[in-house]
Amino acid sequence: MRMEIMAPVGSWESLQAAIQAGADSIYFGVEHLNMRVKSATALTMADIPGIVGRCAEHGIKTYLTLNTTMYDHDRQLISTIISESKKAGVGAIIAADLAVIQECKKQGMSLHISTQANVTNIDTVAFFAPYADLIVLSRELTLKQVKGIIREIKNRNITGPKGELMKIEIFAHGALCMAISGKCYLSLDSNNSSANRGACIQNCRHRYLVTDLDNNKELEIDHEYIMSAKDLCTIDFLDEIAETGVSVLKIEGRGRSADYVYTTVKCYKEAIEAVEDGTYSEEKVSAWKRELSTVFNRGFWDGYYMGRLLGEWSGVSGSQATRKKIYIGRAVKYYPRIGVAEFVLEAGNVAAGDELLLMGPVTGILSQTAETIHVDNGPASQVEKGCNFSIAFNEKVRPGDKLYKLVETEYA
Repeated sequence: MRMEIMAPVGSWESLQAAIQAGADSIYFGVEHLNMRVKSATALTMADIPGIVGRCAEHGIKTYLTLNTTMYDHDRQLISTIISESKKAGVGAIIAADLAVIQECKKQGMSLHISTQANVTNIDTVAFFAPYADLIVLSRELTLKQVKGIIREIKNRNITGPKGELMKIEIFAHGALCMAISGKCYLSLDSNNSSANRGACIQNCRHRYLVTDLDNNKELEIDHEYIMSAKDLCTIDFLDEIAETGVSVLKIEGRGRSADYVYTTVKCYKEAIEAVEDGTYSEEKVSAWKRELSTVFNRGFWDGYYMGRLLGEWSGVSGSQATRKKIYIGRAVKYYPRIGVAEFVLEAGNVAAGDELLLMGPVTGILSQTAETIHVDNGPASQVEKGCNFSIAFNEKVRPGDKLYKLVETEYA
């Protein structure tokens, strides 16, 4: 059975990008009871039917996250979100808190156990089996351990509520937390902003001075951000993951932009297809990793899957992407008969030959080279801020779509 690629969705733009890239399923959160409250706040309960409907048109499954720590005052909202999700046709709720698990059972809603539950052994899998159809294993496991759990699921015939063999999901790509399954309290301690309520301010990504309290000497931790792990990347051993029997590969990044979602989903989709048809090779892996490096990343490592005991730490505070996008303007009008889009330049400049990226909630993501630029019906080599200009676009552009220029970074 082909491994399912699950894409992160934190906005309508990233939803459309996931569809364009060929995602098999998507996961998203609404309101404030999901682990990406600060970075993916564009979606609300009112969006659930629209998200499910758009995905259904393309045969894509939908899963909704309710995976924060829950308090008594959240109980009514939990019940309402589950009810609305079931009514809209969401495939399953992703949760770790027992209150959510019980409410899903009460309402007859399908459930997936979140990685926040930190499932690391077969007996815990068996414990959750009466409630869940799928379990997202802890990110700290090795592939050998993952394979052993899946083997034991088959040996013991552990099934979920629907009588089907328990499915296993693992994370394949994206940011890794320094804490086990994200259970970190740094942000809560320093800023009263709880990571376990989806409001992490990512203190771990900062630089630090270490003070020797005995002699009051300070040491600067140079070259490495010792709590900021590099991003997980498994595309160069995806063939070994396929052999474990994992059902779903999850890409992290609901707080990332549409180009990140498109690029990661596209690369992993191609890699899975290559594993299946026997064309998976070192040459292809190198090409995929180059492409993955063009979007947000903190450098790559293989996580704990290959038996590592300690993480690999990033050497910079932010992204090491080989390209970055610079916002320059927005779409004003599209002329379908001639395939031309009109834009207003709101920042920077654009010149013939520039590589452009367009994003929109319905458009998704489009890339285009500015072969020729027209201003006032005449060709122009360059456009300055405040001007309207036109570029040929093969696909439909919608008013309000955001236009970016792609430029190489120091990591290229």
